[in-house]
Parts: sequence; structure tokens; C-alpha cells
Amino acid sequence: MTRILAFLLTLSLVARSATEADVIVYGATPGGFCAAIAAAREGASVILLEPTDHVGGVNTGGLCFSDSNQTVRSTVLGLFEEWHLRVEADYQKRSVALPYKVSEKDHKPWTYEPRVAAEVTKAMLDEAGVKVLTKQGLSKVSKTGAHITSIKTRDGDFTAKVFIDTTYEGDLMAAAGVSWTIGREGRSEFGEPLAGKQYPKARLAISGVDAEGRQLPLITTKDAGPDEAGDKNVMVYSFRLCVTKDPANRVPFPRPASYDPARFEVVRRYYTQEKRPHLLWDLYPLPGNKFDANNGIGKQFSMGLVGACNGWSEADEEGRAKIWEAHKQYTLELYHFLSTDPAVPEPLRQQMSELGLCRDEFAEYGNWSPQLYVREGRRMVGEYVLSQKDIMDEPKKEDPIVVSSFPIDSHDCQRVGTQDMVVDEGTILPVRMAGRRHGYPYHVPYRAITPKAAECDNLLVPVALSCTHVGISSIRVEPTWMILGQSAGIAAALTAKQGLTVQRLPYPALRERLLAQKQVLDLPVLPEVRPEPQGAMSIDPKTLPGIVLDDTQAELQGQWSHSSGFKPHIGTGYLHDEKRGDGQSAAIFRCKVPKAGRYELRMAYSPHETRATKVPVTVECGGRKTELTVDQTQPLAAGEAFRSIGHVELDTAAETVITIRNARTDGFVILDALQLIDANK
Repeated sequence: MTRILAFLLTLSLVARSATEADVIVYGATPGGFCAAIAAAREGASVILLEPTDHVGGVNTGGLCFSDSNQTVRSTVLGLFEEWHLRVEADYQKRSVALPYKVSEKDHKPWTYEPRVAAEVTKAMLDEAGVKVLTKQGLSKVSKTGAHITSIKTRDGDFTAKVFIDTTYEGDLMAAAGVSWTIGREGRSEFGEPLAGKQYPKARLAISGVDAEGRQLPLITTKDAGPDEAGDKNVMVYSFRLCVTKDPANRVPFPRPASYDPARFEVVRRYYTQEKRPHLLWDLYPLPGNKFDANNGIGKQFSMGLVGACNGWSEADEEGRAKIWEAHKQYTLELYHFLSTDPAVPEPLRQQMSELGLCRDEFAEYGNWSPQLYVREGRRMVGEYVLSQKDIMDEPKKEDPIVVSSFPIDSHDCQRVGTQDMVVDEGTILPVRMAGRRHGYPYHVPYRAITPKAAECDNLLVPVALSCTHVGISSIRVEPTWMILGQSAGIAAALTAKQGLTVQRLPYPALRERLLAQKQVLDLPVLPEVRPEPQGAMSIDPKTLPGIVLDDTQAELQGQWSHSSGFKPHIGTGYLHDEKRGDGQSAAIFRCKVPKAGRYELRMAYSPHETRATKVPVTVECGGRKTELTVDQTQPLAAGEAFRSIGHVELDTAAETVITIRNARTDGFVILDALQLIDANK
């Protein structure tokens, strides 16, 4: 009898250990697995629950070119850096070539294959002793007053001292009765100039309606509403596809379940009037001869299905499955259109048809990513609401848990089409500081991840945190969410250990453990520079001194894509080579100088870490030839539109020919304008 009782007691303890923990993390997103690992490293028992069968969110689901381009890379450390270094070490161990130099510590892009990211994620969770359970859709949250006592999923009831909601959508937060919002605020609500409607993209001079005046497919509205008003729209979702041109690993894109070419009539109209057509997807090079295919930045039409993501967060499992499938079918139809339709220029059709899915990625899902890129979901209304002023005007906080500096950057929210024009609305192009490479360093306070005490006292929300739409447009990238998740995990472990509410956790104790886990909490000291406003106009070449050669004057060879995303720029925009580095794209400028002598050659471009570091420039005149290289990641001086790239001797009798190529370049080659200044004056 004694042995039987002991056996039954053991079974009871085992069963209880499977459903009880100090900390339960709900949502195995990057923020989620970092929260779980961090809490476990603080000595807490941790269960990580994921409503789907996919662990790792977009970091293991196709987003393989990490948005780590913060102003100061040295502030993006902790588990974010450790995870990426583990990925990098995996490639080094196997002697796999990376698309960057490992020595480029401060500026290299973090790139990886999804399957490698998944293996590293699993290894780190296993090493931390985190219990991971998938397919745990939430069905009920039980509370006593403001305290969560248990949550119910497919496998039963789970209890913990502290819970962390790390879903993109804020599912646990909402089920627990915590206040939340979704969509966009009006400009007056938080005094945000970047709130309301935003129109940074050029209006296309094409009709968005058919012969009967009905809006075309892919147009979401004829009237976007008042500029200053908010709405319930969220920024567009899409897939981050892992694709390849390698025949040995290439799997053809499957045919869409149905295909109606009329659906893409507005894209067809775009191509009929576009003088410099470009590929509508952005392709980022990855190890293994692969690409991360992203929704085209700055493009009116791409793989993002504008408007279709509204309602995702509020939908149940069945509703989300329908929205997910709608996005997949749209992407397949778009690929079929871009690779077969005669309206698409033949070089672009050829380039698209060379792409296929990767045989060695997502095999259990038919080589298609299981993760939709949810850029924005519900947002908690918590103890502190972070807004534009916290990013741009009042960056320092007394209780920081993250130093973030990704620029305020929202994708499209709706597509407006009238009889006379089509334009995507909602994009907030990267709001940067002139003279700085990226965004504004600022603190995210602990109070922004805590609910109001009266609503819930043992829940932390680091992903669907308390902020405005403008705020989430900067916070929403995975590096920031990973660091927020780590901070939440540490806070949850401390709260559970001390038997406190999350709102009463002493910040000095939290700060000590954050620093011990290699977080960075002090704002970097940067030189004072003036703001670069969102609405900065283009610069008229006629207003500039010297000889100015705009990209519109270039003789173009090969494929170039037009953009106007980064401002200020010279003229109506600039060109880029889609980061191909194949030597097939060239731009030739011709001019004659008014007098012979020495000239300073200057180049206009938008600096960014994804730019090419060795852009070849050749200057020929009167039998002389000068070869230069330009690092387009280097910032321009504050208030300057050009950077000096060298000096050349020029004659008046001979034509000056300046050629820019993309031969063996390692990033985007930007073609905006050149300027020749008489150096003898």
C-alpha cells in the first residue's frame, strides 16, 4: 500500500510539474523564446506555450535578414546578440560562406537560413531547461480579482505565479481583460505629427476604377478619410519567403488554387506608365545561395496584401486560418502574374521566373513558411503609453529595460484609388536624424510592459506593449522585441521569487539583473544634430552650385529600380540596383566642364547599412582615367546632401564621362546624383 501511495504521489507531482511553473510564457515568438530563456536563467521554472505548431515566429519563419540596423549597434546586446552569434558560429563551424565579413562587427547585417535559426533556437531553449508545448490555443483565463490563477489550453489548465504574453496579437492580454487598442490614433490624441494619414509615396497617374466607376481589385478605398484622423487599419502583413535560384535546391512555386488576371489590373496599369519598371519584391542575399524575399520597401505594389490583415488579431483560430490562406494565395497569384503576364517587362518576368522555394526549408509545410509576418496587432493600454514624443523628444526614462533606436517606420495601411490616381497611404518612411545612420536612441520603460494594476497584477506584455501606432512603428522589429522579451523574463522571475505584483517590482533590483544578463540600459552619447523631418522635400538640382548630374540624366544599362523612400533626395527620387552586385547594371553620365582644372567630385546617396561599401566609379576625360570606390554606408555631414568622393583633372575640349557600376558590390548601389565643384576657386 505504501508503495502504491508513493507511486500515485509521484504521478501527481509529475502531472503537476507539466502544468505548473513559476513563469508561463504564452507565444513562442522571438520575444517569447527570449523571455523563457531569460526567466529560466534566473532560476525560475518555465513553460513556453505556443498556440500553433511553429516555434520562433518570423525569426525561424523566413525573416532572415535581421532588422538590427539601430543607431548604435553596441546597445543591441543580450540574448539578441547571443542568439545571432550562435547562428554565426554554426556557419563558421561548417565553413559556410557568409554574405558579409565576420570582422564587420559594427555594421554587418545578421543573415541566416530559417532551418539554422530553428536549430539554434531549440538548442538554447533545451539548454535553459524550458518546457515547450505547441498547439496550445488559449480557450479560457481564470482570475481572482486582478490576479490570473490559470489559463486553459488544449492540454488542460496551466498555473503560474507570473504570466508573460509574447504573442504578436496580445491574445493572453485580451483574454485576461486588460485594456487594449488597435489601429491608428489621430494626431491630436497624443500630439503626434506622424499620426493620422501619411502620404510619402508618389501618387500614380493611373485610374483606380473600372469603366463603371467601381474600384479595382487590390484597391481598398476611394476615400482615405481626414488626414488628421485615426482609424482601425493596421500596417500590411506579408510572408518573408526563403527563395533560391539554385537548380539543385529550387522547388517551383505551386500554382495558386485559382488565378484571375483581372485581379492585377491596377498593377498592369502601373507597368504601362512606369518609365523605369522594377522588380516588386526586395531580395536580400542569405547563406546557401538563398534570398529573403520581403515586401518591397517603398513600392506601391508588392507581396503585402493591403487591407487584408485587418481583423487578424481579433479573429479566432479558424478566422486567422482563412486570413493566412488569403495571404498565401495572393502571394502565389502575384508570383504567377509577375512571371507570366505580358504586361510585366520581359526582363522582370525572367528574373521572377528564376526564383523558387527552397527544398531544404519548411519541408513539413510544403516549403512554404508557416509564419505570417504580423507587423502590428493589438496594443495594450498599460501603466505608460509610449508615443512619438518618447522617441523623438523625451527619450530618457527612469525605468529603462531597452535602448531602442530603430527608426519610426510603418508599412502601408490602405490603398486609395480614384478616377485619376492610385496611392498607398499609411507608410511612415524611416524618420532619422540628419548625420545619423538610423533612428533616435530612446528608452522603453518597464511601465510600458505592465498592465494597469487594477486590471492585472501578474502579467507582463513585452510584444503587444503599451504604445501608439507611431510608437510600435519603431518598436516592432524583432531585435527590440527580443530584448523586451528578455527583460520581461527577468522581471517575471524576480517577481515570482519575491512574491510581488509586477507593478511593485523594485526597479533597482530589476536593473541589476538586466545588466547581469548583458542588457544595455544607458542612452549612448551622440553628437547633437538637427532633426530630419518626415516631410522633407526633394532638392531641386537647379538650386545647387556646380555641375549637378541627376539620375534622370544617366544612360542606364541593365536593371535599375526607382525609389523615393529616403529623403531628402535630389530631384524626383533615386535609383538602386536591387542589391544584385552582378555587374550588369551601369549608369553613364556625360558633361563638359566650363574650364579646365581640378574638380571635386561629390555623390548624393541615402546612407544605410544595407548599402554597398565599394561602389566602383570611373571618370574619363581627355585620355585620363580615374577609378574611385565609394562606401555608401558612410553618413553624410549634417545638413549636406552630397559627400566628397575624390578629385579629378578635367579638360574643356573633351567630354567627361562618369560611369557607376554594380560589379561585385556587397549591398544596394544607390544612384541619386553627382556634383562637380571647381576646386580652384
